[in-house]
Amino acid sequence: MARGRMRIYLGAAPGVGKTYAMLEEGQRLGRTGADVVAGFVEPHGRRPTAALAEGLEIVPRRTMVHRGSTFTEMDLDAVLARRPQVALVDELAHTNVPGSRNTKRWQDVEDLLDAGIDVVTTLNVQHLESLGDVVRQITGVAQRETLPDEVARRADQIELVDLPPELLRRRMVHGDIYPPDRIGTALTHYFRLGNLTALRELALLWLADRVEEGLQRYRAEHGITAPWETRERIMVGLTGGPEGETLIRRAARISARTPGSELLALHVVPSDGLVHGDPAALAAQRALVESLGGSYHQTTGDDLPEALLQFAEAENVTQIVLGASRRGRLSTFLYGSVGHRTIQRSGPIDVLVVTHEQAAGSSGLRLPRPSRTTGPRRFWAAMLLAAVALPALTLSLVALRDDLDLSFDLVLYLLAVVVIALVGGLFPALVAAVAAGLLADYYFTPPLHSLRVEHFSDILALVVFILTAVVVGMAASAAARRTYQAVRARAEARALSRLATAMMRGQDLPNLLEQVREDFGLDAVSLLEGDTGHAAEPRWYVVASTGERPPERPYDADVESPAGDSLTLAARGRPLSSDDKRVLGACAAQLGMAHSRGRLAERAAETGVRAAAEHTRASLVLTASHELRGPLRTAEESLDRLSDRLGGTSAGPLGPQAARLLDTALSAVRRAGRLVTDLDDLSRLHGGALDLYLRPVDLDEALTAALDNLGPGGHTIDCTLPEQLPDVIADAAVLTRVLTSLAADALRHSPPDRPPRFTAEVRPAHLEIQVTDGATVGSDDTSRGGRSGRRTDSLPLRLSRDLTETMGGTLEPDAGGPAFAVRVTLPTAGPRTTVRPTPGTDG
Repeated sequence: MARGRMRIYLGAAPGVGKTYAMLEEGQRLGRTGADVVAGFVEPHGRRPTAALAEGLEIVPRRTMVHRGSTFTEMDLDAVLARRPQVALVDELAHTNVPGSRNTKRWQDVEDLLDAGIDVVTTLNVQHLESLGDVVRQITGVAQRETLPDEVARRADQIELVDLPPELLRRRMVHGDIYPPDRIGTALTHYFRLGNLTALRELALLWLADRVEEGLQRYRAEHGITAPWETRERIMVGLTGGPEGETLIRRAARISARTPGSELLALHVVPSDGLVHGDPAALAAQRALVESLGGSYHQTTGDDLPEALLQFAEAENVTQIVLGASRRGRLSTFLYGSVGHRTIQRSGPIDVLVVTHEQAAGSSGLRLPRPSRTTGPRRFWAAMLLAAVALPALTLSLVALRDDLDLSFDLVLYLLAVVVIALVGGLFPALVAAVAAGLLADYYFTPPLHSLRVEHFSDILALVVFILTAVVVGMAASAAARRTYQAVRARAEARALSRLATAMMRGQDLPNLLEQVREDFGLDAVSLLEGDTGHAAEPRWYVVASTGERPPERPYDADVESPAGDSLTLAARGRPLSSDDKRVLGACAAQLGMAHSRGRLAERAAETGVRAAAEHTRASLVLTASHELRGPLRTAEESLDRLSDRLGGTSAGPLGPQAARLLDTALSAVRRAGRLVTDLDDLSRLHGGALDLYLRPVDLDEALTAALDNLGPGGHTIDCTLPEQLPDVIADAAVLTRVLTSLAADALRHSPPDRPPRFTAEVRPAHLEIQVTDGATVGSDDTSRGGRSGRRTDSLPLRLSRDLTETMGGTLEPDAGGPAFAVRVTLPTAGPRTTVRPTPGTDG
């Protein structure tokens, strides 16, 4: 029986419409004559989704009891017995109730597919197992229900159901996703704008990788090796040389000019495992590539052009950027350049050879400099050995001249050259070979004690000897160099791996420093942190130290190495070679990372505690606001009814004092209700759940609406506005609410005979509105009678400030103003040429 096909509707978050899209597909398939059943559909109480399921055959769910609670799951056996062509199964990553046939719903789907039933299902990107850590880091929520990525990759078709984060939050506010009691918490936590944007990017990138996998599989199945330029992939070849940064920046500029392109960097390591480039330079170049948005790779191969092209074909690279050869003309003539050989074999891949400052010039033929990879001490030891051993060997052979022939003498000289090559490398071997040839000619080739040679066979023997000595010396030098490099690399790798292992096991800084001190044979090591502050010379603090008399300042140390932006590793003890200093620098960088990670862990713990406290506070505020709404509404209605029964707020049968108390209580309850509403709105505003429609707004209309919102009661406000008043860029409803709140606060702070004042002034690109209470209108500060304290921390004023800032404006207390004076600044849309009446407007 043929295996069924699976189609997944992938979404970035709940509420994007995955179930709706699945039901639409089911309805479409049903209209084409396919046998479709709904094996499991979860509409989550959304009426449009539930309505779309009407008309589909729904397999009844299986009821199960677990720990005294009743649950329903998909009845897998019933769906298998029904054997439809297509089954709709919602929530692929769901965990079944214990006692079910399978632990996970995706296992149920596998059974359906094995039975030849096509499955249409849904999945959220946060449930993919490979993205669990990333999602937890973004949202702070660990996903308990996960799905192996391989299950999703096996799907025959994956379709992304996408919604912009702003629209998804708007759906949340309208109650289209969660019930009202969960909206506030969701908006301020999981459904924050940044979270949704990051989850959306994860979904798009994961799906793009699946598309890329399908494309590569198709090219492999059809034997297509030529690159398909679906998007530009620029690869830069790195050798660890000083030209690497130049090549990376050149390749990054090429990539930046091509939208959607990808930057890759490749370093080819020889198969012998020895590092031919500078590890520190490679590490810096890797960091540069990653900072420019590229990716760093390594591969193994002895033929550089072949290794480069194999990687390029595997990664569908379209352009290769290489540096001009640093070899001289003789070396290039003998061996060829990597760039030239790569161009010859590249085929359709473009190869760009970039010149740089380190490229070989045109100064003629140059011999390579003598290698000293074995170290200066061994080099001079080999030269001393040649100066002592060759004369001593010559004296011994002169004494035995009558018993030995020339061939035996040359073999002994050759042995001496090999020993010198093993000790000091190529250059001492070359010197020894030439010196041995001259000594053999002078003392053992007729005519003796002369550099002339009479017989051609003797000339040939000397030439062959010198050539043999040079070749053997080169081979011995190469072997010694490889051995030295291998031992050195093994020691460096051991030191770095020990330090990295200790860091992974969570050892503290003093133990890590002690390990570094032991590895390098130092007397004392300190990790110092500099604090520049405002002083010309930084102050140094010892973060951790080990050994006797550890240095407390960098200039007290024998060797130092930077470990971070403000960290330095200072050591006291034996002098270190340049190679040791390089490895010490790598260890210092790791120690700096360990110190930074420790600080980040401490800050994360503190942030977690603060976030938990903030979460608790926000939850308490939201719960309190929801709980207070009902009692305040009941109290207000009761007081209204009591006032109506007593004949309003006049004297009535209980007397004027009771009427005043009743009126005061009713006003207090209404004010408390407004405060609860403001508190709830402030929470929603900080959660980003406020939708704005910014457009040019006439300030006259906004002021008129604000005065109407104050209600009856003969409220009077003096308005002083310029004749040419431009429109402001704002949300009309939000601006009206801000002006209403400010007017109400100003009225509360104003005496009955002195109304508050609204004043507007046109500034470049914005409009300033000053709201002042009437307590000091026309008087100075001394006439206020102790009313100079400003109320700038009230909840309505804070809500007004946040609403104004959301519209792109500012709301600040007016410095030096009366008891209540604020200044609102809003951007303008341009001047309006209207003639307005004389200042002073009553509402």
